[in-house]
Amino acid sequence: MRILISLMEAMSVFLVLSYLYCSSPALPSRRGDRLPARSKLSVYLFFSSVSIMGTYLGIRVLGGEAIANTRAVGSVLAGLIGGPALGAAVGATAGLQRLTLGGGAAFPGALATTFEGLLGGWVCLALRRRPERRMSWRTAAGVTAAGEVLHQGLVLLLTGPLPEGLAIVRAIGPAMILSNTVGAALFMVVYQNRLDLVDRIGAASSARALTIAERTLGLLAKGYGPEVAVQLAAILREETGVGAVAITDLERLLAWEGLGTDHHLPGADIRSPWTRQAIATGQVAIADGLRGRYECRFSRACPLRSVVVVPLQLDGNVIGTVQLFETSHRLAATNRRLGEGIAALLSSQLVLSRYQEQKNLLVVSELKLLQAQVDPHFLFNSLNTIMAVTRIDPARARELLRHLSRFFRKNLKRSSDLSTLEEELAHVRSYLEIEKARFPDRLTVETEIDASLLQLRVPTFTLQPLVENAIKHGLSRSPNPGRAVIRAYRKDGMVLIDVEDDAGAYVPSDWRCTGLGMKIVDKRIKNLLGEAYGVTVHCVPQELTRVTVRLPAEGLTG
Repeated sequence: MRILISLMEAMSVFLVLSYLYCSSPALPSRRGDRLPARSKLSVYLFFSSVSIMGTYLGIRVLGGEAIANTRAVGSVLAGLIGGPALGAAVGATAGLQRLTLGGGAAFPGALATTFEGLLGGWVCLALRRRPERRMSWRTAAGVTAAGEVLHQGLVLLLTGPLPEGLAIVRAIGPAMILSNTVGAALFMVVYQNRLDLVDRIGAASSARALTIAERTLGLLAKGYGPEVAVQLAAILREETGVGAVAITDLERLLAWEGLGTDHHLPGADIRSPWTRQAIATGQVAIADGLRGRYECRFSRACPLRSVVVVPLQLDGNVIGTVQLFETSHRLAATNRRLGEGIAALLSSQLVLSRYQEQKNLLVVSELKLLQAQVDPHFLFNSLNTIMAVTRIDPARARELLRHLSRFFRKNLKRSSDLSTLEEELAHVRSYLEIEKARFPDRLTVETEIDASLLQLRVPTFTLQPLVENAIKHGLSRSPNPGRAVIRAYRKDGMVLIDVEDDAGAYVPSDWRCTGLGMKIVDKRIKNLLGEAYGVTVHCVPQELTRVTVRLPAEGLTG
């Protein structure tokens, strides 16, 4: 009993050190992962020290032939955390130190400590292969108890005559098995609690980051300027709860939210060396009392004492910073990580916004090119038709000239990206009047429009390219009279606009039947509204071709 009490006293020292170790940055905090080299070094040094200390704090028995000790805790736990190589390294180190102290039980003790480290490592590998099984205090206790039973067995086998070995095992065996088992189990409780805390902090940070991502989604699409920065700073302060949030560009403060608003004024030039450092290097700058001291350059009465400055980057270039301030001299580690995560998130959103902007500009450029194009055959045929009509019906010729003029004027001078369905139909009507004059007995066009949809806002230049395709690549090539129908109606929570002809000449593999205009209309709608909307084509050869535009029931805003 005296030996057990002494070993438990020694174990209490180990547990205090374990608590301090588990509270330090040196602790490996990634559950189930293979350790990086730096973490392996810290585990090796700590648990080797624990094992050696366990020997020195032990009790010599039987005239110094054996030492009752808590050495096994270090090697087993090193193996459970770091794997076989690390466990064996710690065990071998502690074992060599044990050999220097001599005694009949020195060699079996050294050998057992190394085997115990290997045993812990093998269990670690087994758990890595089965991620559903979690390391627990029971695992640590079981492995340590098994290792100490092995230790006592080696003492029996390798220590002189059997009676001498039995005497050593009776003297130290029960106390060592119990104390080492309890010590390993208690350490694992502290270690797992620490990992659980890290997981909870990580989950909370991830949840906050996701909330910030949701609230800022689309905000940076408006550009990176003072108006957006004010909204962004307010969201970040609300979600992080820090003392203050600042948003800057490369030269000045764009927005400030939180403490210090009386002297940190938007528009002021950047004075902080930490901000300048982050902008110049593209790296996070931290002033937390350890890596530098934050001092406000605007007011000595400023309550803020620490800051993390994270650069915002776009295409590899710094365009500004996000800054999180605290009132204490120590900045919370979670806020440092959160600040870095927020900056990475916002930088990604800036890249996506830039990509979307360039994508939209390309589509707009294609649209303007299409609008500006004047099909020489259409113009030539239109003018010839009007000349022919002039001789027999001057009034009709003047009317056709008005339609032609109106058609090109609307084609070339669209002032908005959106127009009403009624305006689109008026544009198409001018085009159709000219085409019907060209094919007076062969072309019939009907409209079936839900009157409630006339003020629906749709992308400008949506209908005319589709109607032109139907006539140019369908009806005009048929020797028989043709019929086209334009419909607009509601169905399944959407607005559908059909342009249908009875020629049935559409061939998907023939780019001439699809037309550049139809592709641009489809691409533009998808860019504005998503993949659920756009243009689809249904064709029954020699019978009909139906081009359908799918839009949301409420149309577009803007």
